[in-house]
Amino acid sequence: MVMPTLGSGAGSQANSAELIKDTTTRDFVADVVEASKNSTVLVDFWAPWCGPCKQLTPILEKAVQEARGSIRLVKMNIDEHPSIAQQMGIQSIPAVFAFKDGKPIDGFMGALPESQIKEFIRRVGGGENQSLTGALEIAGKSYQEGDFNAAIEVYGQIVQQDNENAEALAGLAKSYIQLGDLEQAEKILQIVPQDVKNTSEIDAAQDLLEVAQQGSQSGNLTELQESVQNDPDNIEAKFDLSIALNAKGDREGALDLLLEIINRDKHWNDEAARKQLVKFFNAWGASDPLTIQGRRRLSSLLFS
Repeated sequence: MVMPTLGSGAGSQANSAELIKDTTTRDFVADVVEASKNSTVLVDFWAPWCGPCKQLTPILEKAVQEARGSIRLVKMNIDEHPSIAQQMGIQSIPAVFAFKDGKPIDGFMGALPESQIKEFIRRVGGGENQSLTGALEIAGKSYQEGDFNAAIEVYGQIVQQDNENAEALAGLAKSYIQLGDLEQAEKILQIVPQDVKNTSEIDAAQDLLEVAQQGSQSGNLTELQESVQNDPDNIEAKFDLSIALNAKGDREGALDLLLEIINRDKHWNDEAARKQLVKFFNAWGASDPLTIQGRRRLSSLLFS
């Protein structure tokens, strides 16, 4: 398989001077309006006396550099060049506007945290470059095809380039889980940066890890099956059996048992069966046919 070389595209060759610059009223049309016809341009309106500006600008610069040429940053000191800000009706700073195709398309005011700035940049078209997107696609395909070692190799390259890429971090952890290396997966999830800890990708990887850990600690499958057969009213035995079945690959059997528990007593053990099902769904993936079927069956039970 041909491995992608991250950061080798045209955008990655742009140096900081090309990506980040100061502008004036005279140069604004060239630096922002005309330049935005080729790539998205962020304009940071600031002033030397503005404390929040001093907090925001370094974060903006870092995020733009990490976008590797897919977006540019132009800074305008409104004390020295007030007319553009006045024309745009800017009444407080810091103020950041994204220009594309010669006109402003989005913006925000105030000093936002780094995670929100990165999300803003992705939204306005300055997120991942083509080489990174291609690498994520290759890694995802390897994962889906069961070639987890190949997926680890590519996801690992991506994380080296961007240690806050939630998709790559989650994919790396999930690949180790699929290979049975739960310890390595746990280490990866423990060092996930705070800004991406609560993303849906990391949540899914965490649930997959917990489900795998549950499976490794579950009791003997034959003994659990015998316990349920001998005492069909033993809800706890059925719950434990569902975890063991899932660990052995019988996801449908696990689903049926948990739904049976919910049908009998949805509040049993602080809704443990419903919570376990949700964990299974997250681990299996939102688009998995069994997840879709299971969510539908669960809803019919809860709201009937």
